[in-house]
Amino acid sequence: MAACIPLSSKMSPSQCLRFLLRQKYSPRKLIKSVTEQCKRGYMVKSEPVAEENGGITMAASFRGPLDHYNGMIQDRTLRDDEHQRAVLQKLDQLHKTLRGYSNTPTSIFSKFFTKPKPPKGYYIYGDVGTGKTMVMDMFYSYAETEKKKRVHFHGFMLDVHKRIHRLKQSMPKRKVGKMAKSYDPIAPVAEEISEEACLLCFDEFQVTDIADAMILKQLFENLFLNGVVVVATSNRPPEDLYKNGLQRVNFVPFIAVLQKYCQTLRLDSGIDYRKRSRPLAGKLYFLSSEPDAEATLDKMFDELAFKQNDITRPRVLNVHNRKVRLSKACGTIADCTFDELCDRPLGASDYLEMSRLFDTIFIRHIPLLTLNKKTQARRLITLVDTLYDHKVRVVILADHPLEDIFIHDGDHGHDESHVLMDDLGLKRDEASSLSIFSGEEEMFAFQRTVSRLTEMQTEEYWLEGDRSNK
Repeated sequence: MAACIPLSSKMSPSQCLRFLLRQKYSPRKLIKSVTEQCKRGYMVKSEPVAEENGGITMAASFRGPLDHYNGMIQDRTLRDDEHQRAVLQKLDQLHKTLRGYSNTPTSIFSKFFTKPKPPKGYYIYGDVGTGKTMVMDMFYSYAETEKKKRVHFHGFMLDVHKRIHRLKQSMPKRKVGKMAKSYDPIAPVAEEISEEACLLCFDEFQVTDIADAMILKQLFENLFLNGVVVVATSNRPPEDLYKNGLQRVNFVPFIAVLQKYCQTLRLDSGIDYRKRSRPLAGKLYFLSSEPDAEATLDKMFDELAFKQNDITRPRVLNVHNRKVRLSKACGTIADCTFDELCDRPLGASDYLEMSRLFDTIFIRHIPLLTLNKKTQARRLITLVDTLYDHKVRVVILADHPLEDIFIHDGDHGHDESHVLMDDLGLKRDEASSLSIFSGEEEMFAFQRTVSRLTEMQTEEYWLEGDRSNK
């Protein structure tokens, strides 16, 4: 393992940056097999996704996820955590049970016989930064199944809706004067996905969108009936999913389906490991009130851009036949404002494309996010989740300290909220209990955002995100 070289707190940001760029670190072999899994984003395409098999090869010296965890404890890469160990013991057993498992019929006669009962999956929940994603990725890297996918839940649902749209578009158009036959695309979509994967690992299982909430029961019921095994991580217990959401009564049956096919495990050690003391990669979070903050970011961008084989120029990204323009980029470095990234109609697919193209993104002028800016806050949460999953590095300029960016001010005075309340026939006091108006879901999710942005400022994360030597 490469030794950690602490950076002097007296170094200027530009000195710290130059120091990091000059260093040559040896690979962190033990942890790499796990962290490589974290870099796999969900490709938002309505077609089979090719899986890498590098994780198993790199970790061949270990027998399974629990053995890998023990190795990292002995190597002092991790500290032993009884809560993580308890979850890994369950996942290690599932890893053994899944050896050679497939939901694909072995012959044309298979449909005439009783299908083997697939093993139960796991739904792992707990507070932010407790290691849920890490233990799931350890399990995933050793899963010896024919077809498996590790997907971010938000990206997965985006892909599901794209598949539904594609199937609906492929239906014959209704003839004039004739009633169109009702067509339900959910079961065919579930069958498509089942053919591509018999093991699905979901990171950040969270339901905030009514369009997702209304189809989850039917979608997952079909996935489970088709023999798909699910392992998921979440910050919420199953019974709290889509809490106070619109038409939640129609969502509640999904919880019973999830609990039928997945055992619930709690991983809550009370420690946010992302916030534990680790060497920082110089200063990467700046306040607008600091003197010369803008000039400092300009200098950091110029120093990174100097290493690129490109010129500083605007970039236009092509995302599903849409043009997304960024005003300033150079090679794998993008210099953006908050308004560019979060104050226009962008979503997970746009952020996925940015993560593919850039290894470092500057985000300037993040304002105070009140309830009047819930939409922008949701985009920032999605953006940070996507960048974190792909080990993209960030440099931030904000109006307030990280912990104070999002505040719950109890103000429901936003015109869009009033229009929606009127459309739904809701009174102000009735709407205050719904998460879509209260900001409760954003407040909950933002705890994860703060935790992840804290880790993204560490030296270890910064070095892992450097793609120049890859």
